Amino acid sequence: MIKIVSFKICPFVQRVTALLEAKKIPYEIEYISLKDKPDWFLALSPTGQVPLLVTEAGSALFESDAIVEYVDEISKPLEENLTPEQRAVNRAWSYQASKHYLVQCSAMQSGNRESLEEKKKKLDSAFSKVEKKLEGGPFFGGINIGNVDIAWLPLLHRAAIIQNHSDYDFLEKFPKVKRWQAALSDTELYEKSVAVDFVDAFKGLYLSERTYLGGSGLDKALLGKESQTGGCCNS
Repeated sequence: MIKIVSFKICPFVQRVTALLEAKKIPYEIEYISLKDKPDWFLALSPTGQVPLLVTEAGSALFESDAIVEYVDEISKPLEENLTPEQRAVNRAWSYQASKHYLVQCSAMQSGNRESLEEKKKKLDSAFSKVEKKLEGGPFFGGINIGNVDIAWLPLLHRAAIIQNHSDYDFLEKFPKVKRWQAALSDTELYEKSVAVDFVDAFKGLYLSERTYLGGSGLDKALLGKESQTGGCCNS
């Protein structure tokens, strides 16, 4: 069976596990602490980062883009009969999501409103582009969920948690993206692709009193400084 080595709140990991869940591919998962990485993990991972996928043959694969391609190569595609051009376009739109994972992580850790709004500009640009692309839905490519949906899922899931537990909505300007977010929520992939205590772990980093989002709009002791609790994937 495939094994995933993961850090609980890493969006790059969730992209991989969401794809495995969507394709109904069995896998086991082991969570590690990025602040105390085990020796066996460092021996397997050239970068020391997650996700890491260990194949049934024992090969260790790293970098989420490469892992997603591998999963696609060993399984039936989510969307069948796509042309090479369509697959290339979908890879490009998937990249538009994954390159903003760390941008969102940084924005959510902002210690004050000014920092949050400044970092959110890059996210707004990404959401604005995909807002123009979304059409009938409910998913990116129409009625069937596909790889682009899976790539954007970590961003949309985290935006939903922030809105549910604070008064801040990353998607307030983007009604089509919000409908897309709701459609993905209906698939239950948000919950299936993360640990049972994911929301608590997420809130512990991004909605603590050390952050603007978790401090009820008050900067408190931060006085404009950023949270120093570490990154979401590479601490």
